[in-house]
Amino acid sequence: MADAKVIPFDDDRSRGATGKGSVRRRGPAGGARRTGEPGGAREVREVQRLPVQQPGPGPEPGEPAPEGRGGWDRRVAGGLAFLRRRLTGDYEVDEFGYDKELTDQVLMSMLRPIAEKYFRVEVKGVENIPSDGGALIVSNHSGTLPLDGLMLQVAVHDNHPAGRHLRLLAADLVFMLPVVNELARKAGHTLACAEDAQRLLEGGELVGVMPEGFKGIGKPFSERYKLQRFGRGGFVSTALRAGTPIVPCSIVGAEEIYPMLGNAKTLARVLGFPYFPITPTFPWLGPLGAVPLPTKWTIQFGEPIPTDGYPPEAAEDPMLMFNLTDQVREQIQHTLYKLLVQRRSVFF
Repeated sequence: MADAKVIPFDDDRSRGATGKGSVRRRGPAGGARRTGEPGGAREVREVQRLPVQQPGPGPEPGEPAPEGRGGWDRRVAGGLAFLRRRLTGDYEVDEFGYDKELTDQVLMSMLRPIAEKYFRVEVKGVENIPSDGGALIVSNHSGTLPLDGLMLQVAVHDNHPAGRHLRLLAADLVFMLPVVNELARKAGHTLACAEDAQRLLEGGELVGVMPEGFKGIGKPFSERYKLQRFGRGGFVSTALRAGTPIVPCSIVGAEEIYPMLGNAKTLARVLGFPYFPITPTFPWLGPLGAVPLPTKWTIQFGEPIPTDGYPPEAAEDPMLMFNLTDQVREQIQHTLYKLLVQRRSVFF
């Protein structure tokens, strides 16, 4: 057999004398054959008789291109690059411990199927969230376990045109639990204190707060969708100091994921928890009782309440803080009742 002639891909000779490109031909033994060898003319004629394949129709406008080998190769390469940066420490976190890359590529990827497929979250009024700059999202709190905060975070990031990240203010207990503490920091959550909230708002971040706290998620099922006290209005004071708008948010569907029928207060004190829930499935079914019910969720963002028109000393005015706090609370409660009337079923 004659020696194979190797033609580099970037060589001009690989395009042939006619400028239409050369055809690589194979002989009976599978080796590359040069044009001047016996049988070359017959093989060229056979190649010329092959039908020309016409390109198929492309994807419809707005339809993603079909996943091919190149797409999977890029995913694998991206995953390996991500692991390399994790192992070498070549990634950034901010002063609060927020890891944007880990949140986008791992945490959001884990939470997104729960929001889209399990709770089937429907988002309304996302256009009321500013495209840039600081803003404070104030929401009701419910569900026995604080899953509503995580679903709210996914809803903002995946539905806002600017893909904004929500930085949640969390209770002290979150940062006292092992593993949960580290994950909360990585996801951008920080301690619910005025100093941290103001720094985030002044830095142009989108901050989320649930003023009901444990009173909201730990209330019995008989009081569902009835807002608890909003504290002393500290969130209003923080928004006034930063001059950022307040966006009311109402979440329907979280109240029914763990219907709380009772509270084992003695056991809660022993464990150091604010409450120990008793539901129709927990603790009777053990770990299976911790699986939430697949309710249908709706998250609606209301019209923002501006605060930049007030003077600097307004943050110290208790009457103004009371009025703004009551305005936000009433708007959330009214929207909750409206969504409940429109809801066809808890699960559909």
